Parts: sequence; structure tokens; C-alpha cells
Amino acid sequence: MPAPQMPPPPAPRPSPSVPRDSSRDASGETPPRVAPPSSKGGGFAARIAELQVNRPALPLLVTGLLTIVAIFLATRLSVLTGFESLLPASRPSVQELDRVAAKTAGVSTLFVVLQGGEGTPTAALQRAADALVPEIERLGPPWVGSVEDGVHEAFRYLSPRAGLYVDRDRLTKLRDDIEARYAYEVNKATGALLDDDEPPPEVSARSIEQSLGLNGVDAGRYPDGYYQSKDGKTVVVAIRSKVIASDFAAGSEAIRRVREVVERVRPASFDPGITYGLAGDLQTGIAEYAAINEDLTDVGVAGAVLIAAVVFLYYLRVRTLLAMLITIGIGVAWTFGVTQLAIGHLNMATGFLFSIVAGNGINFGIIYMARYLEARRGGASLLEGVRVAHRETWLPTLTAGCAASAAYGSLVVTEFRGFRDFGLIGGVGMVLCWVATFVALPSILAVTERLIPLEQGSPGPLGRLRQRTQGGLAFGAPFARLAARGPAAITLAGLALAAVGVVATVAYVRADPMEYDLRNLRNDERARAEQIRLGELAEEITGYVGTDGMAILVDRPEQVEPLRAALYAKRDAAPEGEKPFKEIYALQDLIPRDQEAKIPLLQEIKDRVVRAQKRGLIGDDDWRRIQAVIPPDDLAPFGIGDLPVGVARAFTETDGTRGRIVYISPISAESVHDAHYLFRWADAYRETRLPDDSVVRGSGRAVIYADMWAAVIDDVPPAVLFSLAATVLVVLVAFRGGRPAFAVLGALLVGVSWMAGLLVLMDVKLNFLNFIALPLTFGIGVDYAVNIVQRYAREGAGGALTAVRETGGAVILCSLTTALGYLALIRSQNHAVRSLGVAAVIGELACLFAAVLVLPAALVWLDRRRPKGAESFLAVGRPTT
Repeated sequence: MPAPQMPPPPAPRPSPSVPRDSSRDASGETPPRVAPPSSKGGGFAARIAELQVNRPALPLLVTGLLTIVAIFLATRLSVLTGFESLLPASRPSVQELDRVAAKTAGVSTLFVVLQGGEGTPTAALQRAADALVPEIERLGPPWVGSVEDGVHEAFRYLSPRAGLYVDRDRLTKLRDDIEARYAYEVNKATGALLDDDEPPPEVSARSIEQSLGLNGVDAGRYPDGYYQSKDGKTVVVAIRSKVIASDFAAGSEAIRRVREVVERVRPASFDPGITYGLAGDLQTGIAEYAAINEDLTDVGVAGAVLIAAVVFLYYLRVRTLLAMLITIGIGVAWTFGVTQLAIGHLNMATGFLFSIVAGNGINFGIIYMARYLEARRGGASLLEGVRVAHRETWLPTLTAGCAASAAYGSLVVTEFRGFRDFGLIGGVGMVLCWVATFVALPSILAVTERLIPLEQGSPGPLGRLRQRTQGGLAFGAPFARLAARGPAAITLAGLALAAVGVVATVAYVRADPMEYDLRNLRNDERARAEQIRLGELAEEITGYVGTDGMAILVDRPEQVEPLRAALYAKRDAAPEGEKPFKEIYALQDLIPRDQEAKIPLLQEIKDRVVRAQKRGLIGDDDWRRIQAVIPPDDLAPFGIGDLPVGVARAFTETDGTRGRIVYISPISAESVHDAHYLFRWADAYRETRLPDDSVVRGSGRAVIYADMWAAVIDDVPPAVLFSLAATVLVVLVAFRGGRPAFAVLGALLVGVSWMAGLLVLMDVKLNFLNFIALPLTFGIGVDYAVNIVQRYAREGAGGALTAVRETGGAVILCSLTTALGYLALIRSQNHAVRSLGVAAVIGELACLFAAVLVLPAALVWLDRRRPKGAESFLAVGRPTT
């Protein structure tokens, strides 16, 4: 938000007491001598100024108390990292996600990944894992719900029942083969075997295991029943915790306790080559949350340092800088205290608003301070300087603040919660920063004046530089010189570049500029590369349904089979290469069919195998292996309620209900990073109508992301149009139509065209976050041209260069603080946040350069083409001051 231009003061006469060259203000303009304050009246603003100056403790006490409360509230803000936090709660996908989360959340996964060195024996890894399991289990709920280092429980339960999973025909053939082999061996032993009898298949452990292989528990995948890699160099201990990954405090405590246990057991004591690492969704969630908090601090500090540096460069006064930093700190604290009351949390779109609000909101203090210092250099006292600053800046800064709030407010009309919250916080922040400036800054100035009087000079190079610049560097002078040297060339070049930007943008939009690689919307994974590697390794070894699988929750277990049939029909109907998903998993998969009919066959098989073993037809080694898969004498049909807890855990709801959770897995682990695939996947299971006309809805990341993009695409056009319409209306009202208004809007369109062209040139993909830069650029970027045109219209013919020299400095400073607030976002670890910073900085600088270079160059060129003595080009429709 740039400086609103105030009416120029009458030209003063040189005064012996105030030398002309030492009384020039920051823009180079000579300030007026200010008469001493009158004891009579002065209006409400004067009385307020008198209170703030003469009794600064009272406003500072009130401000301080409010700030303490606001800081307390702001520290309670949490950051929601999921995409679902960007959508309105009324969306069916969000409601379904909440419903499923309420039933299935509360069980997160933590892996202890044990890895061995080159010479580490697998047995040492297994012993280390076995030692960890009981120790971790002692931690108990809520930190640990269950812990296991393999599928031993599943093997113990399912191995004797392996035959129930085999087709009846195969069981019949196995029974007949065993019977034939038994008869063959008996006849052979008794000499009754005919010479032409063909020997039947041998009865061996291998042949029986092949016929009675386990369904759902692959002995080859889990050597010795452990969660173990094929090369035997990795063993995983899997922990289920009742702490959800979004609970940072409890999750951190759970991880700390588990790590303490691992350190106490010392896996390396079983073999020096053993190392360990933690992974899983609990570790990932806590690490991402910690990274975001660290990121917020990093970006906030970077923004504050950049803004402070440029403000100090302009004013060259430490006291001025401190006063403004304290003021903007109050405004930012109030903003996020209100955010806690109004919203209660931040999300991926709003978490980085600290530096943006600070960069925009400090501009009120810049304008106030500039006018205050100008009055003091003109001979005014502290009280009169505050009165002048109050009187001459409250309305222009309030108008500019409302314009900036309207730019943010354009996002409030959208349904997309990421936009709406951003607009609400930014809009309220502008108002509160304005209030903080006019409530706190005068009293802060009064206190600093009593401690160190303003007239007290400072020795050294800084003091001499300050005397020469009189409060600030002439930021606008170089642009004025450029505009004067080649106005026609600069104007035509600016318009040509704008036209190129428009053409490039049209082509870019037609080529679909959206970002479809989700890795470019998340945190930079390089810092967590090892943790990600361990997580992928653990999920591959354990076979756990990880974050890539989407859970569907049906109302009744009877709906599972019809749902699977309908979903598989959709998958099979899709063309090759465009399949929406790979497999569907349900607890019912572990319940064999036709158990009543198979049990007699299995008992007959067992009887014949036992008889064969007794006759010595089966060796001892084979018999030990066969005993693990032959059924017990009391074999009976079982259902999902009979499965062990460890087997059914992934399909069990938090209240213990089983059989209603279905998982649908993606085509591949890599495919989930492609938004095109996520859209296809989401459409496949978002809503399924069953034969009984009941409807089963699905959610999860795929559906949430698809809905998020749909919301963005629906909401961006109205937000941009609202911002543009509000901007045009403000400009038309401010200038009462006419040429000045069109000059301002023309400069804005040139800047926006440049912005678009640069985004195309840099191949910046549009996403759910950097879209915000478009409406903000209209509402905030227009003010730069407004200030130049306002000053030019008052100066008359030839005033364009004066406007840039004298108003451009404040305009550029305000633009720099805003741009630097955005620039700090580039330090973020999140790619989407970085892209917002890039887009917003480009928009700020493009609109600024259009306002302080192309616009004045065009005005100079047009004025030079007019007859000598004629009014300036913008004389018609010139605002009244």
C-alpha cells in the first residue's frame, strides 16, 4: 500500500532561523513553517493529540494490555496442514472425510526401522526387534496401542486354517492325491503293486504347502514371520498409537518415549552394525508440523529484517525505526489475536500472513512519520508535529487502508476457505494496523522525545548523511531522470511489453498453466529425504496400508461386496493406461467361503497325512512343516469377529466395529503425485450407487484435492472481477472520472500485463495459493499510479517529473515494504508459499515501475506535444484539493 498524497503546502519564504537547504523534507520539498500551537480549540483530533503527547502513559497502557491479550490469543493459533482445511466445512467431501476420520482416526503408525551393516546377521536384527517389542509395549495407551515386529499372530491363527482359503476342487484333488500315494506306498510295501502302476505324486511338505498356501499372509514375503526385507538387512517394528498425527504435543511426547525405549534397549548391542530410524505417519505429521512452525518463524524474521532495513535506509534514524517497528508489531499482534477469536486456526494459505500484513501495515506509520518529521523540521514542537500528522494523514491513510482492505476483501466473497480466510485476516489486519498507528505511535514518539530530544544531533558519518538527506534517500530521483531523457521511447517500450504480455498470457492460459505435480505444492522434501526413504521402505516391508490408500466407510458390512463389484466394474471399463485404481481391500477378504463344505475335506486330508506319517511315508523335517498348515481337530467356521486383533486392526473402527472399512489403493505410489490421476481416482469412488439404491461416498486426499481445484477455478474469476470492479470504482470516484482516472487505470493495466508476461516467461504454474496474487495486485498496485497522478494534476504542465521526484520516494518506500513482506515468503520450505511470494513480488514491482517510469514518461511526452502555455494533459478532471 503506497503513500496517499496530501495537498501541497503553500510555498514558504526562506527564514533565517530555518535555512532553506536544511529544511527540505524526505522527498526534497520544502516544508512550511508551522505556527506554534494555539491554546484555543483545535477540534477532536487536536485534543486526542494533546492527550497522547502530554499523557502518553494512558494510551500506551491501554495499547499494552490489548497487545498482551492479543499475543496470548495468537500463541494459541494452530496451523492446519491438510488440504481439507482449505475447503468449506459444508463440502460433502469434507463432511465425509470428517465422518471417516472420527471412525478411523486415533490410530496412527510409527515404525522403528532397524538396519544392519554389511556383516550384520539377520538373526541379530530379529533379536533386536524381539527385544524392542515388549519394552515398547510397556509404554501403554495412549502412546502405544499395539506393537509387533512381524505377522506371527496372523501366522499362528491363519496357518492351521490355510486350507479353508483353497478352492474345493483343489482340496478334493489334494485328498485324492494323498489317498492314492498312501495306497501306492502300502501296495509297494506289501508286494501287491502291479508292474504297470504309475506312481502318484509324492506327499511332501512342499506339495502340501503349495496346495494349502496362506491367503493374505505370504510366508515368502515375511521370512520367519518378521517384517523383514528380502535381503535380510532391514527389520521393522510397527507401532500403532492412539495419538493422531495432527496432535503435535501428544505426538511429540509419544515419539520421545519410543525413542527413549530404543536408546535404552540399544539395538547396536546385538550387533555393532545395527542402526535405527523412525518413520510412519505419526513421525511425518509431527515433523511436518514442526517444519511449518519453524518455517513461519523463519519467514517472519526474514520479513521483519528486510522491512526494517529498507525503512532505516529511508529515514536513517534508529529511534524512528524502533517506533515504527513497535507500532507495526502491535498491529500484527492485534490482527492475529482477532484471527484466533474469529477463525481459531491458520492454514497453508494464511500461515504466512505475518510478513505480508507487516509489509502492508507499516505503510501507515511511514506516511505518519514522514509528515511528523516534516513538521518538526519546519520548526514545530512535539505536540504541534503530532497534531499536523494527525490532521493531514488520518483521512488519506484511512482511505488507502480501506482500499487495501477491499483488495483483501475481494477474497472473502469466495467459497474456497483458503481464499476467504486469507482475505478476512488481511482485510482486518489493514484496519487494525491503521488503528495501532494512530493510537500508539504518537505516544511512542512522545516517550522517545523525552528520552532523546529530536533536535539532538548525532555525530559521525550517519549524522552527516542524515543532514544531507534530511530524513530519507531520494528513491524517486533516478526514475525522474530516466523519464525525462526518453519519454517517448519509454512509453512505447512499456506499451509494447504490455501487449507482448497480453498475447503471451492468452497463449499460456490456453496451454493450461495449472500446477499438476503435487510435489510442487508441498514442503521441500530434501530436508526429510532419509525419513521419507525409511517410511517408504517400512510400508513396502510391512504391507501396511499407508497414506496412499484411501478409506471408504460403508454404513453396513453387507454393502461391501456390492461396492467392490461396482468399483471393479468402473476400473475394468476404463481404457488401458487410464485405470483409476489398482485394488480394493476389505476385512471380508480374510474370511473364506464355503467353510462348512471344506471342513470335512480338510479333516479327511489330515487323517490321511497323519496315517502316511505313521507309516514313515513323510520324513521328520517335512512333518514339522506340514504340522503348521494342517487343520486342528476342532476346526470350525469363523467370521470377521473371530480374527485376532492384530489381523483385523487396519479394518477396525475406534469403537471396535469391524467390517465397514474398505481401502482403495492407487495404481502406483508415484501416481498419487499427479493431479490428473488424482482427479480420475477421485471420480471413480467419490460416489457409488449400489443395486439397492443406497449411495456410498468416498473422500480422502484424492477427492479433497479434486474439490479444492474445482473451488479455486470457480472462485478465482469472481474474486478477480470483484477486485477489479472495486478498484475501478475507487479510481473513478477519487478522480471524478476523466483523463486522470483513465491514466491511473492505464498504468495499472500496463503493470498487470507486465506481471502476467513475466509469470509466463518464468513458467510459473498457477496453484491454489499464488492465485491470491491476482486480485491483490489490482487493489494494492493501483495506489502507486494514484499518488503520481494526484501530485501531477496539482502541479500542472510539466509536473510529472516533480511528482516522481517528490512523491515517488514515499511511493517507492511503501511499495518496497510491501514487496519485501512478500519476498520473505521465498524463504519458505513450502513450494506453494514460495510461488505466492514470487507472483506477488512480480505484481508489486511491475505496478510500481509502470507508475513511476512509464506513466510519468507518457505524461511528459504528451505535455511536450501540447502547444506552449497550454494546460497539462490531465487538467480536465483534475481533483480539487
